[in-house]
Amino acid sequence: MITFDPISNRAGRLRSGWRLIVFILLYLVAVALSYGALRLVLSVLLGGASGTVDAALEGRWGYVEQAFVLFIVATTLGWGCGRALEDLPWRALGWTFHRGWWRDLLIGSLIGAASLVLAVILAAPLGGFRFGFPADVIWPAVTETLLAAGAIFIFAAAAEEVLFRGYPLQTVLRSWPAWVAVIPSSILFSLVHLANPNVVRGFTFINTALAGVWLAVAYLRTRSLWFPLGVHWAWNWTMGVVLGLPVSGITGIAPSPLLRAIDVGPQWLTGSSYGVEGGAACTVALLLSTVFIWRTRLVSATADLKKYTDGENSAPIEEPVTIRQT
Repeated sequence: MITFDPISNRAGRLRSGWRLIVFILLYLVAVALSYGALRLVLSVLLGGASGTVDAALEGRWGYVEQAFVLFIVATTLGWGCGRALEDLPWRALGWTFHRGWWRDLLIGSLIGAASLVLAVILAAPLGGFRFGFPADVIWPAVTETLLAAGAIFIFAAAAEEVLFRGYPLQTVLRSWPAWVAVIPSSILFSLVHLANPNVVRGFTFINTALAGVWLAVAYLRTRSLWFPLGVHWAWNWTMGVVLGLPVSGITGIAPSPLLRAIDVGPQWLTGSSYGVEGGAACTVALLLSTVFIWRTRLVSATADLKKYTDGENSAPIEEPVTIRQT
């Protein structure tokens, strides 16, 4: 007779669903406490005015502050849950400088930028976008935007990658088939973006969930977070800083982009004020890029990294204590 244990799996560990719930609960508590501490620090530095603190958090560098909190919390809890619940080392999380990490980051960045350009090209036959240099271009401001917004997008992408493609995806992947494991993290990734401005009904959810799958496939190819980080930040940087398009509905991060974009529609194709991520051109580009990433031989996972997500790490067997009599 086969008995089912709802708490522990055959490897002798807490089941992955429970591990995911533990991480989410700890994360929600830790983020609330961390944001409270951040607001307290800003309140002291800025003189205690609530409106001033809100303005600071909503500004361009406020994104960095919030991303820093998310990154530290998700990384710390990801490592801590891996260690406490599964006896996994730090390198299992995917942030170590493993062999070829910089190459994964570089190739990912090129793929991310090319995928965004593909989405823009796909929109061209029915109108799409028009691009041009600003008439009053101020090159020092453009250069500052290229560099500063690049740093912001890298930090924000790193925070989202370790949160959605870090421990939550990895712990489920150790016990579920890959095609099933990517679903929870991709849906959660999409849901958190629905609070962004100028959301396009239907397309925002579908495209962002598809982007979650796209980035999860990038993680699966290398079992490292460097490759999806490259894909993620370069997509956003090319969209907002180079082409001057809204990034998930947000325009304040890149005040002086290299080019100025004019959306000539139609909205269902280009996404209108939400940006290209809210239209069908993005859907097609993400599907094509996902297939390319899955099939490319440009990247691969090392055996050392694969072993941490190919299956459960069996719980150590406790040796019985024996008392010798003298």
